[in-house]
Amino acid sequence: MTGHPVQVWWARLEDARMGLRALLDPVERVRYESTVDPGGRGRFLVGCALSRLVLGELLGLPPADVPLRRVCPRCGGPHGKVHLAPPPDGPSGTLPAYGCSVTFSVTHSGALVGVAVCRGGEVGLDVEESHGDMDIDSAARVALSDVELAALYARPAAERQPAFLRVWTRKEAVLKALGVGLGVPLRELEVSGPEQPPEVLAWPDRLATRPRVSLADTVVDGMHPAAVAVVVAGGAAGKGRGEAGGVRVTVHDGSEPLAEYDH
Repeated sequence: MTGHPVQVWWARLEDARMGLRALLDPVERVRYESTVDPGGRGRFLVGCALSRLVLGELLGLPPADVPLRRVCPRCGGPHGKVHLAPPPDGPSGTLPAYGCSVTFSVTHSGALVGVAVCRGGEVGLDVEESHGDMDIDSAARVALSDVELAALYARPAAERQPAFLRVWTRKEAVLKALGVGLGVPLRELEVSGPEQPPEVLAWPDRLATRPRVSLADTVVDGMHPAAVAVVVAGGAAGKGRGEAGGVRVTVHDGSEPLAEYDH
């Protein structure tokens, strides 16, 4: 079977047990304790703990010793995209167990928390909890290109939320894999339609290069759309386009290692 292998662990907000706080480093603990919203605090705890448990298994390290770092590219503060700190004797993300670079991505929405790990490329993971009271009109005006907006409103009203969320998760996954987040407007990144194989059709002009990116769609609990993107170093995509397919996703139960640790 071909494609970039990506392992994805899904957990839930209800997995935020008090014992998991022992896994947090001092910076994470400050952020956890300063988060006022209980849901946000729980999602942060689950994301940190699950990342450390998964990566600790791969690194052969105690989970609390996994060298996670968050550095904002704008201000240098501890709230940027989380990544593995460079080891003293090797390149960033090099794991002895795999003999090659490993990257990971964390996502959460509502009660869902996910962690993706990939070998041989930068990975981005996004999930969006599907619910009936979402303001699709406002979100679509911010996230979709004119072409995508026209396609969305050509659909019956009942089909718009799932169609929008499928497109949104693909875009978010790509931007997370690139490490730019919402620094690049979603409207300037165009992807294929929900029923089509996932791929990037047009890149924002402000990106200096057109990376090679592969995409895969997935669903959590049979109803919540998610997407995985892998950006491969050492090559650029063709004229304005990304690469369809090319991601092999293996899904794991993230609640299990969290429960085992807390016991």
